[in-house]
Amino acid sequence: MLKVILQLYPVIPAASEAEREALRPIGRNRERYQETLTGWHDLIRAADELGLWGVATIEHHLWSEGYECGPSPGLLNAYWAAITSKVRVGQLGYVMSTQNPIRVAEETAILDHLTKGRCFVGFARGYQSRWTNVLGQHLGTRATTSPSAGRLDSTHMFGDPAGKPGRTEDDETNRRIFEEEIEIVQKAWTQESFAHKGEAWQIPFPYDRGVDDWPLAKFGITGRFGAPGEVDEQGNTRRVSVVPAPYSRPHPPVFVATSGSPESAEYCARKGFIPLYFNSLKTALSLSAAHDKELAATGREVKRGRNQAIVRIPHIGKTHAEAEESVMRHDADIFRNFYAAMGQHRVPSENVVEAVIRNGMWTLGTADEVRRQMVAEWKQLPCEYLTIIYHYAQMPKERVIDNLAAFMRQVKPALDELTE
Repeated sequence: MLKVILQLYPVIPAASEAEREALRPIGRNRERYQETLTGWHDLIRAADELGLWGVATIEHHLWSEGYECGPSPGLLNAYWAAITSKVRVGQLGYVMSTQNPIRVAEETAILDHLTKGRCFVGFARGYQSRWTNVLGQHLGTRATTSPSAGRLDSTHMFGDPAGKPGRTEDDETNRRIFEEEIEIVQKAWTQESFAHKGEAWQIPFPYDRGVDDWPLAKFGITGRFGAPGEVDEQGNTRRVSVVPAPYSRPHPPVFVATSGSPESAEYCARKGFIPLYFNSLKTALSLSAAHDKELAATGREVKRGRNQAIVRIPHIGKTHAEAEESVMRHDADIFRNFYAAMGQHRVPSENVVEAVIRNGMWTLGTADEVRRQMVAEWKQLPCEYLTIIYHYAQMPKERVIDNLAAFMRQVKPALDELTE
């Protein structure tokens, strides 16, 4: 059965580009953000009632233009957990090349307890230079758009091909920090105590002599009540014990966002994580093949689409023309001024519908048309998970709920038949 995740950024709404300009910086508009936050409550409750597998938000910062105002996903997740009973809550995801991994491990473990296992965790590498370079400066992180995506003729959120390739040095540094931080998170989740010495982190610090002035260790208290091996015979702290351990054993499900990097798909296969493809079907098929080849090399069973996820942006209307109008009303602004701009090309407003269809991540039309389009895709790549993005609150909550209900009732059952 297909597991559907609703992902919302949110987008702070404006009636037009002129209004977005008049209210600049709309990302800091108190009234618009409060309205958006209040409406989010109803959307999450609707997702719970409609039987979705999960609901998610993002981690992005400094969005003065108002397109991706999602700086604190864990806070929202905790609130959503309190107002729902069945749907899983999570984020897609923490940008680990800029994060403190111990704090991420702690925060997600607490969320796992608050939900009694009704959560998931997402990780991402960081492609937006304006904030990734600022928040990641002490780690040496720079934003990256994967250079290797070009070898797949990658089509993703920002256009076709994958815009200007990232710089190889930045990409390699970003990946090393990203993978090191996730290694620390996993140690923190699964080990009673651990030590770590890497490129970006020493735990404890300093690693070679340990923490030599922790009074509870010197008085023998940590040695009696702490984790085995946490202190040495001299009373120095040589390992740390991150609390609490997650509610789930060994930890919640982990997703990793990828927009065209075969290395990310292969990494997920080795780690048992779920790759999330922000791509057209053509590129997703290439990434899935890389994932499955790596999975086979580990000796595990390979089944098409298993433990993999793909992103789609559906617009369902009573007529095809109504669906096209929905794209123009709710996605044209963000597509032209964010996605296309990130891909370093311009899209005239009159060409938006044509551009989103060419992009491959949008699917639009009547429920029958959307069902046929997605069934055709699922026959080639039956992903276990589907992440649906709506550009709420540019798309009003009532329209989002109507679209979501139509998808769950009229499209999903046909995909369930093709999904293990």
